[in-house]
Amino acid sequence: MAVDRDHVLRSAAALLTRKATATMDEVAKAAGISRATLHRQFAGRDALVRALEALGISECEAALDAAALDDGPASEAARRLVHELQPAAALLAFLYTENQLFEGEEQNAGWSRIDDRVAALFRRGQEAGEFRIDLTPGWLTEALYGLLASAAWAVTEGRVARNDFTHMIVELLLGGALRRDETRREES
Repeated sequence: MAVDRDHVLRSAAALLTRKATATMDEVAKAAGISRATLHRQFAGRDALVRALEALGISECEAALDAAALDDGPASEAARRLVHELQPAAALLAFLYTENQLFEGEEQNAGWSRIDDRVAALFRRGQEAGEFRIDLTPGWLTEALYGLLASAAWAVTEGRVARNDFTHMIVELLLGGALRRDETRREES
């Protein structure tokens, strides 16, 4: 019987996003296969995480394409991007905590491609006068990633509603945490 690699990866992603410390035995059980079968697919946890990384990069790039980042105002493109990333957010949150993916010379070039595209969106918004210029596009990109991970964890834990995902992230990222009337008082 052939093992459906995509099914195994998605089962592993679903489990690891809820329980990052899950063992390979638990991953195999979640996928409905034996540990030996899992080991034939992925030599160990590192190989599994690397395969999940490739899946995450693929899903991010598909979301970037679907969001049409060059169309319309940058703020609306950012909203579309967050919406398109929502299905992959839990996986990305898990990957965000896997330090070995972001250290050393073995870092996947896919992350740099993603960073460049997201930073270009923020730069476009700054050039159009939509976004603050005192925050670098690189920082806005990192802030977006942090908010995506935080929102994914909050939704997974039931602390916030899944339907509020895009709104919460975009409003905090683009609007900031200060109330608008508080901003006016500071300027006076």
